[in-house]
Amino acid sequence: MKFEELSLSPAMLARLKEIGFESMTPIQALTLPRILEGLDVIGQAKTGSGKTAAFGIPMLEKLEVRQEGHPDLQALILCPTRELSVQVARELRRLGTKKVGLRVVELVGGVPGGPQARQLENGVQVAVGTPGRVLDHLLRGRLDLAKLKFLVLDEADRMLEMGFQDEMEGILSKLPEERQTLLFSATFPRGIKELSARYQKNAIQVAPPEESTGEGEPQPEAGDSLIKQEFRVLEEGMDRTDALLSVLWETDPESAIVFCNFKAVSFELARDLKALGISADCLNGDLEQRERDLVMARFRNRSLRILIATDVAARGIDVAGLDLVVNFEIAQKPENHVHRIGRTGRARKPGLAISLITERERVRAQALAGAAASEGMFQKARTGEPEGGGKPALQAQMETLIILEGRKNKMRPGDILGALTGEAGGLKGDQVGKIEIHDFHAFVAIEKKSAALALSRLQNGRIKGRKVRVDRPR
Repeated sequence: MKFEELSLSPAMLARLKEIGFESMTPIQALTLPRILEGLDVIGQAKTGSGKTAAFGIPMLEKLEVRQEGHPDLQALILCPTRELSVQVARELRRLGTKKVGLRVVELVGGVPGGPQARQLENGVQVAVGTPGRVLDHLLRGRLDLAKLKFLVLDEADRMLEMGFQDEMEGILSKLPEERQTLLFSATFPRGIKELSARYQKNAIQVAPPEESTGEGEPQPEAGDSLIKQEFRVLEEGMDRTDALLSVLWETDPESAIVFCNFKAVSFELARDLKALGISADCLNGDLEQRERDLVMARFRNRSLRILIATDVAARGIDVAGLDLVVNFEIAQKPENHVHRIGRTGRARKPGLAISLITERERVRAQALAGAAASEGMFQKARTGEPEGGGKPALQAQMETLIILEGRKNKMRPGDILGALTGEAGGLKGDQVGKIEIHDFHAFVAIEKKSAALALSRLQNGRIKGRKVRVDRPR
């Protein structure tokens, strides 16, 4: 689809031709006509798909620009990181060079807010920023949203993942009722669908054919075709832990849950895997709440690859993109088996569930598999390294730091992100992962090779103008 097929102004068409934009990308072809019609859109789009132009072109077309006086703020784009905000603002300026008088401001953390406040006071039509800094300007009365026409949530799933939900809702609750709301996300977890339901009007959901439909789909049942079930039958005298290691080396999961029936087994298994250098930890009823919070935060933010849990301890766990479930011991109740394996195979992404059983447990395993049971599900368990050698290290790519201040200390994700990626921190946004804020502490995932630097910068720097205690758990 060509841009000429849309009802764009001659000036915009000329600008698109100048910068070499001829045919639309898939996300542009799906969203541009609908946005031009004034509809709310929720679009599935990854970085590099052309989504900035998808919302930027129709937004720029509809902006009213006055060359004199104080133009009203008409568009707000929220992004998860400072880098993306700068990138989006740059692209909007590039697309809008023929719109004389266009003013775009970047409202991001890690830099002084004074210059941003002066830009707002002088008048801008477009603000691009991170939720924490935008909300800060809003609460200080520097940001007037009364005339806002367009709201864009860019990489909305990443903003939720980084813990910006409170800030986002604080901003969204202060927007005028009559506006166009556009939401772009690489995945569709439950939180995104809830945001859309609350803040969009009859939103049209679109996704290019090559994109998955995202996360947060209903939990599959045991017989769902998205979940491949296998039973590995242990020979007499075969060590169960060795059989588990063989499964892990064979599948090399990014994240996996291993279920045990007893907490003592979960503890011993975690100890054995950690002794081999594997990124593993256990979750059981003996953990204090803060220890449980840390284990789950590490698992959610990819600082922990293998979580070993009992059924009771695993209640309420909902982790997107879980590659593998292993039943180290088969469940004692059929409903527990369904719940265990239903944690993988979500988001219309294939999942794998492997159960270790003895020959005596085969009949019980067939009953658990139900109508989906077949002889092909049962294989001999293996031990030892994968065929051809080269066993994966099963180490995590991220590391978690604990900041000993939280929600009760008015700590926000944007404060932490700003401290890490601002001038004093020096990290890039893609080196920082998920941020979780609890009442009296916060967890932040850092790319493993940058964790020591991040720890040093946080310990020697300041967050919200004050020193804070930071730990690096082992």
